[in-house]
Amino acid sequence: MFFASIDFARIVREAGLLIYPLGLCSVIATFIIIERWYALRQSAVIPEHLSEAVIEGRASAGDRRSSLGRILEFAANHAGDQEATKAYARLEVIKMERGISYLDTIYAAAPLIGLIGTVTGLLGAFSVVDPQTRMPDPVQFTESVGYALSATVLGLCIALPALVGSGFLQRMIEKRTAHLDLLLERVLARQASTANTAPAAPVAKS
Repeated sequence: MFFASIDFARIVREAGLLIYPLGLCSVIATFIIIERWYALRQSAVIPEHLSEAVIEGRASAGDRRSSLGRILEFAANHAGDQEATKAYARLEVIKMERGISYLDTIYAAAPLIGLIGTVTGLLGAFSVVDPQTRMPDPVQFTESVGYALSATVLGLCIALPALVGSGFLQRMIEKRTAHLDLLLERVLARQASTANTAPAAPVAKS
């Protein structure tokens, strides 16, 4: 087996001090992906009962535990001010995007951190010279060069999940945002219709 021939303990050891920033990037990326995936679940953003209430035109009290609930509550408290309601909805979308930018930074930075380890490892490999022949030992040189790539391998192993996770979460946010926009337009249209059909206030006689 390919993996059976790889000394993973040595790969980590050869990465040296760079294993600490790489490990930190791995922990942060894992936390962000899990936390955002949980925070962006359907029931936390657009609960089914609130979505159905908006579609059917039924009055529904806002549930502040969800993004849609907070938007409905704001819209009810600021009826007639569509721009303010849309701005508040954009703030809710920004909240959903929290932490995603860090994933972008991690998948760009992790391979670069690994590359630093590779370059320093190669410098060490080329500095190993047999004092008698004044030439590098071929066996030791080849092995040293191979393990000099350890940090880059670790960096790529961290960057790939961060890249995939970022793309997956971005698609989730786009889907939730499109759904929120549709429901918000229905709420604002209904408010505008109600305002237009409301009877005018009687004019006081002098």
